[in-house]
Amino acid sequence: MEGSGVGEGSPASSGPDLSLNSPPLKSLGRSLSGGSSMTSPLKRKEDGGPGETQGIGLRHSKTLPAIASPDRKFSFGSIRSLRKSKKDKEKEQKTEKERGEKVPEEEEEKEKMKMKEVVDKREEVSEFYTLPQVLSTPLSVMEINRLIEGEILEEAHLNLLSLRQDFQEAQGGEGEGSVELCRKEKDLHLLYRALRDKLKTVVRDASDPHLLLAAARIVQEEERREGQPGGLGAPGGWRGVWREAVGEGVHALVAGVPLDGPEQEPAWLGVHLGLLGQALVQHLEKVKRDLRWAYPPSFQVFSAYVGAQRLEVGQHVTKLQPQVKELKDLYALLDWILNAYQSERIMGSPCLHPEMKFESMELILDEAFLDQLRDQYCSRLQIDLRFSLEKIIEMEKEFWTEKKSYELEEGCLSSPSELDIRTRVQGIVTWARRLDAHLELKAIRSCCEELKLFPKRFEEALMSCCSSAEVNTLTPELRAMYLITSINTFILVKQHMEQHRASCPQPVADFSQEVDLLLGRLALRLEDRYKDDIEPYMRRMMTRKWLTKDEDFKRLQIRTQLLSEQCSQMRPPTVQGLVDRLHHHAAKDYISQLMKNSYSCKNRKHQKGAEKLRRQWEKLSELFINMNSTHEWLQPLGDHLSEIIGQVDKKDIKNHLQPLVEQYPDIREKHLAAVLYFRGLIRGRERQAVLRRFSELQKEAGPRAAGGSSRSLFRDIQPAGNPGWTLPLGCLGCGPS
Repeated sequence: MEGSGVGEGSPASSGPDLSLNSPPLKSLGRSLSGGSSMTSPLKRKEDGGPGETQGIGLRHSKTLPAIASPDRKFSFGSIRSLRKSKKDKEKEQKTEKERGEKVPEEEEEKEKMKMKEVVDKREEVSEFYTLPQVLSTPLSVMEINRLIEGEILEEAHLNLLSLRQDFQEAQGGEGEGSVELCRKEKDLHLLYRALRDKLKTVVRDASDPHLLLAAARIVQEEERREGQPGGLGAPGGWRGVWREAVGEGVHALVAGVPLDGPEQEPAWLGVHLGLLGQALVQHLEKVKRDLRWAYPPSFQVFSAYVGAQRLEVGQHVTKLQPQVKELKDLYALLDWILNAYQSERIMGSPCLHPEMKFESMELILDEAFLDQLRDQYCSRLQIDLRFSLEKIIEMEKEFWTEKKSYELEEGCLSSPSELDIRTRVQGIVTWARRLDAHLELKAIRSCCEELKLFPKRFEEALMSCCSSAEVNTLTPELRAMYLITSINTFILVKQHMEQHRASCPQPVADFSQEVDLLLGRLALRLEDRYKDDIEPYMRRMMTRKWLTKDEDFKRLQIRTQLLSEQCSQMRPPTVQGLVDRLHHHAAKDYISQLMKNSYSCKNRKHQKGAEKLRRQWEKLSELFINMNSTHEWLQPLGDHLSEIIGQVDKKDIKNHLQPLVEQYPDIREKHLAAVLYFRGLIRGRERQAVLRRFSELQKEAGPRAAGGSSRSLFRDIQPAGNPGWTLPLGCLGCGPS
């Protein structure tokens, strides 16, 4: 082999000059990467086998020059001349500082471009190398240990191999049971453990490319000798030791990122994750720019560091999770894991391409951890939503207590609470969708679960407030306004949540059911209020006073017109059901007055009564039709009854029964008898003829009766006894007109 001195014409000069950007070489021994010739480990196995002691040169290395010769005479002057000592660098920096000259920006840019060109021209370290001849006589154990401590790894390893060779020869000659053999084996294990620990330190610190290459060559050589007696036998092999050291370096990097608590910094987690992302990118930039040039290609340095980062950062965020309590911090953590880590800000950074496009950019995490984090996020989200809904109830209670009026929006009474709820829920779902589709579904379910409890709490607050002593002076109009506004609010909230039914059918259905129950209860309160208000006016219909006075019906009209105004401010579909039910009730209540037998027309007053009934029925029907009632089928009833009551000739009554029977199939003989009583036809052949004709028409109609059970009015009206059989004595003078 040629001498160890390195001159300008050395083959090493064609490779990357790593020494310019690294600390001075600490080792003063032989280099495993050196030599004027090189060989592949596979080639060496074929030629000489693992026990060969002679180096076989194949070709020049493009990496570091040889610094060891077989005769153990070393020359390190040339190597030292290539590397600047720490004192030399400090001296140069001090001199530059004393000059006080500031390099112009243009010159700095030129310098950066030159450095970039140097980096771009770097060549990969060759996979092949020549191991110098193993020494026939190794140094002492203590001397080898000093070499290891001094990071003169190449020479230390050569001596270790020599010591190992002696052990193998002794093992073959003396046998495994000798004391001397045990001592040598113990020495070997101690030295190998020291070498392993030092190698891990070198790889972890990654401060000197020359030492990194020396460590890589040791790993390669030990892999070639794996299974031979006297080695360390590390779990996972020496390549596993190297990967473990890479992981330790990444661990130190992550642990060194500042992490304040929420007491010191409200945005503590966001700040920490931002700094962590920057540190990871800068570290991988260094690996891409510098470290990968210090290793043979088989080490796949960039991939190793990316994998180590994915694992270490995954463990780091898992440890952070118990400290995260607030919703904003949970969101920040999930966003960083699911989005930011893989984005252009970190692993997808353009400065890491093209190497990064072949690597996985997902953190190595247990799926159960992500589910747990999602569940924790949704639980906290639900708590925050509950707090928001409670605040909305408090604001509404303040509004009711102060007897304020709601404003109209698009013709309907509207409360700001609806917009608050809708905006809050929409924000929750939108932010969850930005994180993860799976989290979006969980967030919708959480919202539905919390909203499902809201209608009852809202109703309790409304009823409590309206019945309290503070607001017991509420006018009926204000009470109706608060009920209608509440109905409108929940209709809109329900409509908003219905858009999520396809993705979360059951939670949305459960919430909608609770809203429907609330809407029914609130609408029932409006119904009861209207029924209570009109009951006194209805009670005085079809009486002697009714025939001559219109005050009661006018009040009925005014109350129904007020109902119409209120319903016009209510949103569908609740208003439709309310109007239909009240139309049916008003019609039934009005007709019921005919069935009470409280008045019988005489002296031809039946014509006046018939006309008044027709006119009032038309006005009442018109009010409800204007409210878009779907019970148009009730409208002709007034005409049919008026025709029966208003007939001058009693014999003609039976000719006007057919439309009544066909359109209102639930009318019975007792109902018609009550109408005849109001007409004044209490007994006699004419009355019997009318009833017989009625029975005939009912038989003819049979199941073909129009409307069926959906058009039921008379079924719920109970006449006040049979006027044809039990007449009070006071009515005997009221004969037929």
